Amino acid sequence: MNTQRKLEILADAAKYDASCASSGAQRRDSTSGTGVGSTGGAGICHSYAPDGRCISLLKVLLTNRCIYDCHYCINRRSSNVQRAAFSAQEVVKLTLDFYKRNYIEGLFLSSGIIRNADYTMEQVIEVARSLREDYDFHGYIHLKTIPEASVELIEKAGEFSDRISINIELPDEESLKTFAPEKNLPRTRKAMGKIRHKIENAEEIRKERKGRNKEKEGTFATGQSTQVIVGADDSTDQTFLRRSDDLYGNYKLRRVYYSAFSPIPEPSQILPIKAPPLIREHRLYQADWLMRFYGFDAREIVSDAQPNLDLDIDPKLSWALRNRQIFPVDINKADLALLYRVPGLGVRNAQRIVKIRRYSAVKLEDLIRLRVSVKKVLPFIIAANHHPAKLEDASEAIRARFAPKPKQMELNLFTPTVENPADHFTGSPLGKVMS
Repeated sequence: MNTQRKLEILADAAKYDASCASSGAQRRDSTSGTGVGSTGGAGICHSYAPDGRCISLLKVLLTNRCIYDCHYCINRRSSNVQRAAFSAQEVVKLTLDFYKRNYIEGLFLSSGIIRNADYTMEQVIEVARSLREDYDFHGYIHLKTIPEASVELIEKAGEFSDRISINIELPDEESLKTFAPEKNLPRTRKAMGKIRHKIENAEEIRKERKGRNKEKEGTFATGQSTQVIVGADDSTDQTFLRRSDDLYGNYKLRRVYYSAFSPIPEPSQILPIKAPPLIREHRLYQADWLMRFYGFDAREIVSDAQPNLDLDIDPKLSWALRNRQIFPVDINKADLALLYRVPGLGVRNAQRIVKIRRYSAVKLEDLIRLRVSVKKVLPFIIAANHHPAKLEDASEAIRARFAPKPKQMELNLFTPTVENPADHFTGSPLGKVMS
């Protein structure tokens, strides 16, 4: 099998992994005249850093052969797919060739499990090691690690990469036993804990050496991330968000990625036939954003009484409608933490309002200049020229204003006939549409 065909198979197999963002990467460059590549500039797969840098990545599997039989995975042992495998040096050559053609600035590398976890991890590490040491590659590298591999190998992966990740796949131990019997959540958490300590130690080293030889600064990945599959089992949004809250708090993960389950060819019988609505994935990302940047706790967003997010409105508006006694909020007096909770106000605009009101009272005109969604914030704020009565609008009316409009169902009462049946079998445009 030639390299082109291998790339087609293994790049396509890698598309199911969403956790390849590059935010927080340590900036590397080769402006000193040595080395190849950089993590800066503009560029296969695009990721964006917090400062707006676009990082284009070659996203590929080392192999889609796997000894595991996870029911939700297209590359599982019992799956009837075409298999392929790269050698470590083939991936190294591809990465360098793609970089020199200005296609990419980095590599996202994952793999199926071949022979055993340690052997696979050694092959993945060899790719990163060769790029860094043999070719002095300064570009971005994200390695997907295997929790069943030894701690020493996982730590070694972090020494050659900017970001490492371990997918927990499902948030509940019982679900993992059913859908991925070879995987173990406590073992994954243990590996994440070890990675966290190594990252923190590397950060301390970088701080101590700040301003010195930057090439020798803390040589370990700057963060870790994970991915969960939504809709493959019956886990509620509450289960997902509580697991994410635990991972952010106890393991300092950069990101948790939510990937809506997508039916795969020749699926396992225990998988759902239908994919979950994509809006559910979107709502989970919105809720995750509230926890990471807006000061919300998972228990405020979902509860035992309402374990799933409202699919019709965003979780921040949903929370506000359940807590109407807090509103309206005076934007000229409220503290920043409370402004963050006003529907329609983002973090940046809340901070801008705090700065503006030092010099003059904030009016609706100021919000319009800030491009705030005035329609959404009006029921929840008091401004210098806006004084709504408390609970002036009923929660039901506000919700109806932002929920999707009802749609008339289509009824196919008859099947249209074709005047000329021959059109089914000719090369006419109608034949192409109908056949």
